[in-house]
Formats: sequence, C-alpha cells, structure tokens
Amino acid sequence: MTAVESDRADRTHEPLTDQFMGVELSVDDASQLYADLRSKGRLLWNATQGFWVAPHHAEVMQVSTSPDTFCSGKGILTFEIGADYAGKPPTMMHTDPPDHTRYRTLVQPAFGRRVVKTLDDSVRDAARVLVDALPLDEPVDIVPPLAVPLPVQVIAQLLGLPEERWDDVWEWSEASIPGTETYADEERRLALNAEMMAELMRLTAEARTNPADDVIGWLATTEIDGDKLTDDEIAMFLNQLLVAGNETTRNTISGGLVALAENPDQWARLVEDRSLVPSAIEEILRWTTAVIYFMRTATTDTVLGGVEVAAGEPVVMVYASANLDPAEFGDDADRFDVGRTPNHHVAFGFGAHFCLGAALARLEVAAVLDCLLDRGVTRLELAGPVGRSVSNIIAGTTTAPMILHTS
Repeated sequence: MTAVESDRADRTHEPLTDQFMGVELSVDDASQLYADLRSKGRLLWNATQGFWVAPHHAEVMQVSTSPDTFCSGKGILTFEIGADYAGKPPTMMHTDPPDHTRYRTLVQPAFGRRVVKTLDDSVRDAARVLVDALPLDEPVDIVPPLAVPLPVQVIAQLLGLPEERWDDVWEWSEASIPGTETYADEERRLALNAEMMAELMRLTAEARTNPADDVIGWLATTEIDGDKLTDDEIAMFLNQLLVAGNETTRNTISGGLVALAENPDQWARLVEDRSLVPSAIEEILRWTTAVIYFMRTATTDTVLGGVEVAAGEPVVMVYASANLDPAEFGDDADRFDVGRTPNHHVAFGFGAHFCLGAALARLEVAAVLDCLLDRGVTRLELAGPVGRSVSNIIAGTTTAPMILHTS
C-alpha cells in the first residue's frame, strides 16, 4: 500500500458510494444530492467503483486545466476505468496533448465561430418552422416537435445528409449514448452503431474525391503543414460530432424551456427585455448541464482540493454539481436567473477539451428563444409531469408537456 493509499484509507469522512451514478432523479433530488456531495468535502472517494469525485467548481477547473496531470487517454466515463486509448482512441475527447492538440488544430477550422456564423440564417429558419408549427394556448409536449428535430436537422445538414436520412441521425445518436433506455436491445444498438460508422466512412470516402461545402468536405481537405486527418480520424470526429451535437443540445433546449416554465418571472423578463437573451442562454446552459460528468485519470501523485491523489486514480468531474456551487455562483446558485453575470459555468467543460460545438449550441438555443418571443409567447406553463432520462451521463428531458400562452 502506498502512502497515498494509506492516507486515503485513514480518512474519517464518509466514503462515497455509487448512489449518484445511474440513479433516476428529479431535478430537485439531483440539486439536493449535489449539495450533499459538496458538503462532504472537496474530494470524495467512491470505494465501490474506485474513483474520486470532484463536486466543486474549483477542483473541476483545476482538473480541466491540467491535462498533463489529469489525462483523458485512460477513459472519460466510469465504465472505461482500466482502459488505455494510447493506440486508437474512440473519440477526440479520449486524447491528450500532443495528439489532442493536433486534432484540435485540424478540426477547429471546420467548427470555428466564422463557420458557425454562416449557419445563423439556416439554423434560425429551421427553428422558426418548428416553433411556428407548435400549437398555442393548449398543451404540447415540446420535446418531439421542437427539441428533438432542431439539433438533428442542424447536424444532418452539417454532415451533408439529405432530409430522408434525418431520422437515421436521431437513431444513431440515441444508440451511441450509454445508459439510455431507447435502445436497451444490445443487438439493435450494435447494428445501429455499425450502420452509422459505415455511412460516415462512405461520406468521408466520397468527400476525398468530391468535397462539398460541408463539415465532412472541410475535414477531408484541411491540411496544415502537410498534415491531414486520415479517414478513420475523420469518422471518429464525425461520430463525436453527431452524438455530442445532437443529444446535448436537445436536452439543453428542452431543459431550458422547462426551467423557464418553472420560473415564469424569468420568461417575463425576456418578454420585457430581449437584451437578456444572451445571458439567459448561459444560465440555461448552467442550469441544465447536459453532460453530468466526465472523468480524468491522474498521471502522477498529486494534490487536489487538499487531498492526495495517487497516480492511476480516476477523478470524476461532476459538472452538474460544479454549476450549482455557491462558492462560484453565490448564495443564489440554486436560483434560475436569466440575468446572471458573471456566469462561469462549465457546461461545455473547460481547458483543452472545451466543447468545439459551443458556438453552434448557443446559436440553436438563441434561435428557439427568439422564435418563441417573435411568436408572441407571453408565458410558459407546465401541463404535466416532466420526464427525465435515467442516464447518469446525459441529463435528459424525455417529455415536457407545456402550454405556450399568448395572453
């Protein structure tokens, strides 16, 4: 037993079990659970599964900005503990510098703010069509007709997929998220994953010879100092883009609208002052925190939050808890406030792995809010129970019945 292991074993704080992993929780329950986690200490040891839990904003930031000390190459989710992705990582999120720096350099041009700005009109047009089709002053579950199709349409267009393949994008994405109930049938899930990768490889090969003005075309033709992405690397990134760009944005939109329905005074503020939309987007991101956690692994003996962490020990960064930390957001951290500034949330992660799609996600949320305001919606009211995903990775809103009032 190392000195660090002995020190950990002798601690008097209550060991953390795996209760927060994979448990179906309401928003209120989750908020209280995260508060309980933060009250236990700066860093908590999960003796059942063998990892540290970082529930505070400060430690999440420290881990996020120290890739040399806390690596991604040994897995980013708890079921990957013991993995080693030094050879062929499943996603760019599983890489560390210098490999990650290379990927980021080659991929960033296809997803920078300049490119996203060119999508502004098409994203807003898509949102307007979907919002204008929603019934007013009567109950509607806003997940199927709005939160689901908008990100799917945007990602499908980015990939150059025709409209008849949009439903496939949704199915592929659902099948790629561990812990969701949509495709509990493992055989069906694996078949969908194989179908997705085959299509992504086909599109990549096609782009090599006939590149279009879309993300795949940019990735296939981007070359920096003689370096370019291989077909496998492009497919890896497209897989990450398809899943992350769809699932997270969908749940940010649906969760954000639920928050506005639960806090009608905050929607009233947007109706009165649309200059608050940008800060409302950041608060929605903080409040929903679509990705609940990611994991890193210590590469050397180190200290985090005053606690000794041994080389090889995983550390789970609980973004959802960090985004409710009073030490960062003040005594009203548990209050939804569309005017909150500053708002240093970690919904997109931070540091080297900051989400590439952040600008696009913000644009989609802005488009939804603006279109609802343009349509004259004066109040959002919940019309039934809100359904929550049981995934411990994605904070999903599966159903959100509400009334869009216009008077």
